[in-house]
Amino acid sequence: MSLPTPPARDGRDLLGGPPATRLSGELEEPAAAALERGQHPAEVAAAAPAASLPWAVLAEDALADGEVVAAYAYARTGYHRGLDALRRAGWRGAGPVPYDHVPNRGFLRALAALARATAAVGEQDEAERCATFLADCDPAASAELLPPA
Repeated sequence: MSLPTPPARDGRDLLGGPPATRLSGELEEPAAAALERGQHPAEVAAAAPAASLPWAVLAEDALADGEVVAAYAYARTGYHRGLDALRRAGWRGAGPVPYDHVPNRGFLRALAALARATAAVGEQDEAERCATFLADCDPAASAELLPPA
């Protein structure tokens, strides 16, 4: 069994796959800065609803508090806002979304939270689909954000 060829340093797949998508920091960086200053994630989400990061943080917090329905709603919102941003950045439904590119982390965290929340509400097929999608985006994100099965 051979290992997959890693992408080139510039994000191109050496086997001809789509290039890596790197979101601009335009939406995510101000949201991240507000969260780092201690602003409540709900306030940040209200001020920057198109940013995925505050929705991901809200979902993670709700999961930690056992509020799985709220977590599901927050994660689903962050996930869809991230898909919108990815599409605007040229993503066509496939290809790497690197976790080491900080502006991508809001989307990837929302996707991981969605995988966890869907599992918590009993949607195992959707949880597996989300986990697979996360691993397809970046295996490092999956390893970092999802607990081992």
